[in-house]
Amino acid sequence: MELLIDGHNLIHALPGIDLADPHDEAQLAEQLRAYCGRKRHRATVIFDRGLPGGPSRELSSGQVRVIFAPSHTTADRLIISRIEQASNRGQYLVVSSDRAIRAAATARGLQILTSQEFAERLQITLHPPATAPIDDDTREVYVDDPDELEDWLRLFNAPDVE
Repeated sequence: MELLIDGHNLIHALPGIDLADPHDEAQLAEQLRAYCGRKRHRATVIFDRGLPGGPSRELSSGQVRVIFAPSHTTADRLIISRIEQASNRGQYLVVSSDRAIRAAATARGLQILTSQEFAERLQITLHPPATAPIDDDTREVYVDDPDELEDWLRLFNAPDVE
């Protein structure tokens, strides 16, 4: 799966990353590297305000390509251009809450997630909820037949149940 991500739009939806932080793009790239490594996906994340613009060697990796839009265009325009050029539609997932990007992806038949939906997926993948250990003393067992219950209790040497 190839993810095409509206970078600043996704940062806005993520807890723990602030658009005002000068390292917000690096923080997102790090999370995406971890996500793509676990899910075996590749991602292209595009940000606004890049000087001079183009691919970032510092933030890109084998699975995550980071691109900054040059000053004469926007990340939205670059993403829409990539959507229009997408050849294998089933391979792409577009991540953005921007209406124009979502409309272009819909017109091209690409899969779409809002930035909030993907942020939730990213957080669950990177920080799965802990499962509570099973306490053997409080586990409930349901048996319809009283004779069967007595057989099980004898089998496991359990005390009699009233």
